Amino acid sequence: MQRRFFLRSGAAALVTMGLSPSFLRRTAFGMELPAAQKGKVLICLFQRGAADALNVVVPFGDPNYYKLRPNIAIPTPLNGRGTAGAIDLDGFFGFHPMLAPLQPLYARGMLAPIHAVGSPSSTRSHFDAQDYMESGTPDNKGTGDGWLNRYLAMNGTCQQCEVTPFRAVAMVEQTPRILQGNAPAVAMGSLDQFTVRSTGDAVTRLEALYRNGTPDAIHGAGAEMFDAVKMLKSANPQQYQPRNGASYPNTQFGNRLRQVAQLIKSNVGLEIAFADIGGWDTHVNQGSVTGALAGRLDDFAKSIAALVTDLGDKMDDVVILTMSEFGRMARQNGNGGTDHGHAGAMMVIGGQVKGQKVYGSWPGLAPEKLYEGRDLALTTDFRTVFREIATRHMGATKPEALFPGFSGGSALGLLG
Repeated sequence: MQRRFFLRSGAAALVTMGLSPSFLRRTAFGMELPAAQKGKVLICLFQRGAADALNVVVPFGDPNYYKLRPNIAIPTPLNGRGTAGAIDLDGFFGFHPMLAPLQPLYARGMLAPIHAVGSPSSTRSHFDAQDYMESGTPDNKGTGDGWLNRYLAMNGTCQQCEVTPFRAVAMVEQTPRILQGNAPAVAMGSLDQFTVRSTGDAVTRLEALYRNGTPDAIHGAGAEMFDAVKMLKSANPQQYQPRNGASYPNTQFGNRLRQVAQLIKSNVGLEIAFADIGGWDTHVNQGSVTGALAGRLDDFAKSIAALVTDLGDKMDDVVILTMSEFGRMARQNGNGGTDHGHAGAMMVIGGQVKGQKVYGSWPGLAPEKLYEGRDLALTTDFRTVFREIATRHMGATKPEALFPGFSGGSALGLLG
């Protein structure tokens, strides 16, 4: 069972963590914790609120796109009006102009967008759709764990590596659905929260309490908690400086991706990282090249581009996967926005990604091609993408256990 602890004592505080006693290595205080060996890393980024795929990866080559969105469509790359248009990717699809920081990754073959991808569930509920995507079992509310937790319970990318407290880290305040389950994971809003703040001898007294206190459960869990804190301190993340000229936005999302890079480069055994970014529910005043969606994409693109730049050659062992619970309605609404839809878009980024291509079968936006007469139709099940990354990148050997009941969908060939 996972344990969660939240202790406040005077000037000292410990962050709530989901850690099981057998998970952390037992070491005496003051001893150096050995560095973890290198394995593969998967970084999952969730765009909560249903990102508008049609204005993110723009199908400017489909004339119906402009008929459906007369006021909020992204102009064609060569629009002849002097306004910013879509960034041409392949003559049919383009990036929203605010995704310009990601265009060099696409050009280098490190980024692969996937269009018309998502859940086969017909739900338009944010809560249900997020639950289905994170559990990996669409329309099944009885699944108790997340698909990444199931991966952690059965696999590891480095069979000789010693498991550390930081194998799976979510840079959020509470453990996300995707990492819930019996396998341990750590959730923290920032690395600063995973430290003991103190004045005087508060830390010494807390260490003594957890080393010598009873019952045994408190003693064991407390020692393990301090081991984890000591391991992170030995990596000295507070002194971290981004490399290769990387500049992260001073936003919550930017800061969290910066700290993901810190954990990867601190060699603390990170294998799974998770972060999310909200604000994608654009029912009103969504905008076109400017507006609410553009603002979200600006933070999103700059943060990811900084992360890739910062990691440099380490991206050979890293895959970044973006996801959103569903897309948005193909036709703009009367409030200058878009309502809840069906299929959406994902991105896969990494040194081993076969980019320079928009993946997925495009269903078209003609009236007879729309799902339920209103939405972009689904042609790729999200589990097809997740399964390929889990097996090809992370080395998962039992995909049927990761996604029970799912057998359809041929691999897209995203990874070299």
